[in-house]
Amino acid sequence: MNPLPPLELLFDSRRGTDLPLPPELSAFFGRLGFPLRPGRSYVISNFVSTIDGVVALDAPGKAIGDVISGANEHDSAVMGLLRSVAEVVIVGAGTLRASPRHIWTAEHIFPALTSAYNSLRKNITETPTPLNVVVSASASLDLSMPLFTSGKVEVLIVTTKAGEERIRKMRMPVWVKVIAPRDSGFLTAREIFDAIEVVRPSSKIILVEGGPQLMGDLFEDGWMDELFLTLAPHIAGRVSSMERLGIVAQRIFAPDNPLWASLVSVKREGSHLFLRYAFDR
Repeated sequence: MNPLPPLELLFDSRRGTDLPLPPELSAFFGRLGFPLRPGRSYVISNFVSTIDGVVALDAPGKAIGDVISGANEHDSAVMGLLRSVAEVVIVGAGTLRASPRHIWTAEHIFPALTSAYNSLRKNITETPTPLNVVVSASASLDLSMPLFTSGKVEVLIVTTKAGEERIRKMRMPVWVKVIAPRDSGFLTAREIFDAIEVVRPSSKIILVEGGPQLMGDLFEDGWMDELFLTLAPHIAGRVSSMERLGIVAQRIFAPDNPLWASLVSVKREGSHLFLRYAFDR
């Protein structure tokens, strides 16, 4: 029995070649396809935002997505679907700290569809779980978090030489790898993707789940192919004394260089909208 009613399809440009979704996934989501290109990864991102553009609240101990989405099951199920087709999931250190018990797999975010997610994954990739990549220049990470200790996923920490020196003083399991492309400073998108290529070469689909500064870097360097955006029907609000981030932080594009997107699809569940945008890369 399918645990979710189907998303209502409002618009679909039928982008890409259809993936072989099992009946349980196609019943709730519909079709899913990507215009994959030989020789390079296809980079997608997934966020949930309030109507006023907030993607992260100052809510310690609460999962970022659940707080914003109102624990919407369809949002979690879509996130699981995207993880099930991705060979790599990238997060920033801030996202990891905000969700300290999280592991970036499909079954972790929506266990009810685990069997369907696994079936899809077996049909499209040889890797049982996505490589979880944590980007942190300082590598100020808590290695006692389940992401690092559970052994459920292979983990790659992309950091600097200074960060590598810090983290190698701790005991690391064999499934946690560290690559440091530079001595210090900010890591570029090229350095992050080159590090991924060492550990998980020729990845077809790479999923980015934050944070906003990392997204800003990827957009600035032209790496982003698509954005899956759930629009949650509430207003979060902002005050000057509290930072509430949008999808992109620490980068300015408009008015001189706005990054326009093409609408790929619109779906609805109740008052939640599920939007998909493509960017020229």
